[in-house]
Amino acid sequence: MNEILYTRTYQIQGRDFEHGGEASSDIKEALKKMGLNSQVVKRTAIASYEAEMNIIVYAENGELILEVFPHMVKVTAIDRGPGIEDVELAMKEGYSTAPPEIREMGFGSGMGLPNIKRNADRLVIESIPGKGTKVTFEIDIPNAVL
Repeated sequence: MNEILYTRTYQIQGRDFEHGGEASSDIKEALKKMGLNSQVVKRTAIASYEAEMNIIVYAENGELILEVFPHMVKVTAIDRGPGIEDVELAMKEGYSTAPPEIREMGFGSGMGLPNIKRNADRLVIESIPGKGTKVTFEIDIPNAVL
């Protein structure tokens, strides 16, 4: 039952706003092609976009790893960046450590992690200040027939 049906890893480069959203768009298309429930596709796409943009905004680089199982979609975002000093504080809507130039671009509003949490069935955040952050979220596939 825990067999991986599909997996793909996306390399994300920090500050590469030009390509921001490409990985999450690809994830969305891959899940659509698999015939997954539209709500699962939508929730995964939103959470993946937020995770991808967090890497672009805050980290030197990182990766998104998509894994599709018979009953859930799992995405892991691993970055090599500054880490999160206070995860609980970072989960508060509107809290952001983004610098002014990032905010001027329309990013860093403090909604990334809260949006991931809102769209995920399960969320785990592991962060080591000065080293990086690993965000793993899972979205259940209702009445899975994969």
